[in-house]
Amino acid sequence: MRSRFDEQLAFLNKELITMGALCEKAISLVSKALESGEKELIQKVAEIDSEIDQMEREIESLCSKLLLQQQPVARDLRQISAALKMVTDMERIGDQAEDIAEIVTFLKGNTVQEYVQIYDMAEATMKMVTDSVEAYVKKDTALAAAVIAYDDVVDDNFNHVKERLICLISENPKEGEYALDLFMIAKYFERIGDHASNIAEWVIYSIAGNKKG
Repeated sequence: MRSRFDEQLAFLNKELITMGALCEKAISLVSKALESGEKELIQKVAEIDSEIDQMEREIESLCSKLLLQQQPVARDLRQISAALKMVTDMERIGDQAEDIAEIVTFLKGNTVQEYVQIYDMAEATMKMVTDSVEAYVKKDTALAAAVIAYDDVVDDNFNHVKERLICLISENPKEGEYALDLFMIAKYFERIGDHASNIAEWVIYSIAGNKKG
């Protein structure tokens, strides 16, 4: 019975890795869409978000079966509970990547190249998502703590973008709508960073029994 339970826990880990990879892919595609404005990329982000939504439902079902199958020990219970919390954050990451993709359609060919920090935010959040899931699978609290600390990089870039956009509006009020679109894109990336940080906190909880390590 326990061996079967362990097999299902291993499958849960595999599913979380897959879901994390989908989140990373969604962020990567939306970053490319910012550069090109390609409608195909925007559509792909929407499709990936649908996959992420489906995986959330499947992992929640798997976790429910694991909880009902036998009386999990405290360590197992923390791991399964953390997985349930993690998939919720991953689902929101997918939603926010799609939100960014929708905003790209309103940019109407305007370049975002001068706002390098937005691309830096995309790269940073991809790293955070990847490392947080890896920390969960490897039971690595140090890596999880590094993800949480790395959120400061995303926040710093967001603040820099915000300051530049304020200057843009003050110098050229006609660019207000464009500036607001860019602000929302940066804000969604900032939220993605927060969700990745949340995932890392749940990793620490699953291992140490608290969210601070």
